[in-house]
Amino acid sequence: MSPVLTGRRKLAAPVDPQTPALQETEAEQEAGWVGGWSTGAQANSTALLRWLVWVLIALGPLLGTLAYLSVPTTSAAPAPKTVPSTPATSGGQGAAGFASLFVAAYLSAGRGDEPKLAAYYPPAGNLQLDGVSGQRRSEQLTVVRLRQTDTSVWAVTVAARVTGATPTATPSTQPSTSPRPAAASDTVRYFQVPVATALGAGGATAYTALALPAEVAAPERAMTPELVYGAMHPALPTDPRTQAVTSFLSTYLTKAGAELDRYLAPGTRLTAPSPAPYSGIAVDQFAAEGETGGELVVSVPGDGRTLRLLVTLRATGQDGVRLPLTYALTLKARAGRWEIASLDGAPALTSPAPAPAPVASGAPGPATTPTS
Repeated sequence: MSPVLTGRRKLAAPVDPQTPALQETEAEQEAGWVGGWSTGAQANSTALLRWLVWVLIALGPLLGTLAYLSVPTTSAAPAPKTVPSTPATSGGQGAAGFASLFVAAYLSAGRGDEPKLAAYYPPAGNLQLDGVSGQRRSEQLTVVRLRQTDTSVWAVTVAARVTGATPTATPSTQPSTSPRPAAASDTVRYFQVPVATALGAGGATAYTALALPAEVAAPERAMTPELVYGAMHPALPTDPRTQAVTSFLSTYLTKAGAELDRYLAPGTRLTAPSPAPYSGIAVDQFAAEGETGGELVVSVPGDGRTLRLLVTLRATGQDGVRLPLTYALTLKARAGRWEIASLDGAPALTSPAPAPAPVASGAPGPATTPTS
């Protein structure tokens, strides 16, 4: 039995070839590694991550600023400019010049000049003109009326002195009547031209006439507004106002402004015509503001008082011919004498002149010039 029992023991308890000391060492090594990392490496990694976080926190504002500056600034694209198809209220001055040139060409045109007129009014190329080219001439052309009749259309009235035409009597169509008198050969006539404007090359304004010129009546003369001055009366030599304006205007017109400042109020600056256009002047009359006329004035009021005058005079030219002139002046009292405070651009009105009614774009304005 002993041999049999001994064999069973060997099968039931196999002997581990490793020693107990070696087994303890392997267990300790397995306890120092977690997921392939040693505990020491884990501690170092944690410290490194902690420092990295603090560095990022410290550098956060700087990195944010650098990121902001590195982003390219993008500005909003400018809105495309909308160019109107036709100028609404512009082009009036150009239309006036265009009409003046057209009228000049029209008045001097004769046979063979149709292409010249077609440059302003294209259908004129199909006309058949009469008369000799250049027989009539237009002088002193000027625009006397400019009215916008539509968004892009201007009605331009041009005054011209027509010369060179030979007047002939016009036979009357009525029996037993004498021929009608001929028109004067040197008269001022008025022509109305409709001019259309449009955008041309490069954004410039282009012009064309919509019809041939139409001869019309002269513009209506406006009523003279009431002025602030009283009645005109002779400029007496003893009147301090006569003395002031005579000394000033004599220096202003005959001495090219030499020593002009001595007659001016402090702060007033005036430039006289140069060279002096006249050899002498004589103040004839003046009208004073608020004066009824006839008062004898021999004194000057206190300092600071102002007075507006309308002065008429005769100025003798270098050729000896006397020319009447009128000046509107404002005087200012200082130290017992009158000084010139301003040379006014126009006589003063008792009340402001009413402004003309505005013309709405696209609507015809008031017609004040009769048309034929």
